[in-house]
Amino acid sequence: MWGWKQIAGLVPHSARDNVDWAACLDAFPQLELAKTTPQDPVYHAEGDVWTHTQMVVGELLQDSDYALLSNEERETLFLSALLHDVAKCSTTQIAEDGRIAQPGHSRRGAMDARLMLWAAGVPVAQREAICRLIAVHQVPFFAFADSRRGVSPEFIVRELSWQVDLQLLVQLARADIRGRICPDVGNVLVNIDLFQELAREEGCLRTPRKFASAETAVRYFRGAELHPDYALHEEPGSRVIIMCGLPASGKNTWVAQHHGDLPVVSFDDARTELGLKHGDNEGAAAHRAVDKAKSLLRAKAPFVWNATHLSKQMRSKSVDLCLAYGAQVELVHLEASKPTLLARNSKRDTTLSNAALLGMLHKWEVPLPTEAHGLQLLCNE
Repeated sequence: MWGWKQIAGLVPHSARDNVDWAACLDAFPQLELAKTTPQDPVYHAEGDVWTHTQMVVGELLQDSDYALLSNEERETLFLSALLHDVAKCSTTQIAEDGRIAQPGHSRRGAMDARLMLWAAGVPVAQREAICRLIAVHQVPFFAFADSRRGVSPEFIVRELSWQVDLQLLVQLARADIRGRICPDVGNVLVNIDLFQELAREEGCLRTPRKFASAETAVRYFRGAELHPDYALHEEPGSRVIIMCGLPASGKNTWVAQHHGDLPVVSFDDARTELGLKHGDNEGAAAHRAVDKAKSLLRAKAPFVWNATHLSKQMRSKSVDLCLAYGAQVELVHLEASKPTLLARNSKRDTTLSNAALLGMLHKWEVPLPTEAHGLQLLCNE
């Protein structure tokens, strides 16, 4: 098992440094499957995914901006390029006419990379910077095309600036399109340049786009028709801390240490009150917890919502409810290493087995800054 210091040692400082491809494969064994994963010859005439990956990394190192980055930025960008297509092996679909597609490989790749980098002990913030880049690495190709979500290029740039460093995203996108053999490379590069120029105009190429208030940003990212520079009127409401993280990550302890004076809404408490085991009649436990949350929200009282909230979909249900009552929401994501989680879980009075805990990893989506008024990513060893 490779640790973070070993992995960081793989990162070249400039185009003059050679990439140790054998070591990269050793550090990330899933990349071995890239050697036998085909790609659509129309967009990837160079061949398999591993060939493309090597070409992308090579183009990245040739980019004159790469050597100007800080060590951490180079680590983030190099590993994003190395792992950007890591999930193509598990998402490949071949149609009857022979055309090859890998739908959802970016999002799945971010989740696969998260587990690899988590196991290696990569610092949380840097790991998530890598995973977020992987998740959106092709967006600059199409930002000026008709959006499937029906949003403008300005919205895309503003939203992404809160999630990734757009300069790093531009460099990754350029390397991705140059590191392949396909038609229309020139037009895609123009689109990437336009994306970069729009980010400059919005003042968010290297930093999140400024908003008049956190409330304005939250409502904007959830689809409200407003301008970032004009503050939305805020009604007073609850201040809610929504906990996120795998079981045994230390959420209960953190809440007791930092907000022991606040009421707590908890699915676990609701299960206990109803005499249910983990996994039994989850709907009844959720209903009881939500009723308590609504009561606190109506009273505009501060409280902590303590649950796993592993996926964005599950978090959105809780955040949406709070926002409907005019609450200010902060997400607090806690995590620990795999050995720590399993050791803690084994000692807990719980019906959740270690095997079941590990089975939850494929649902693990770390929160994004655009999901609420505030976000903390914390390692709780």
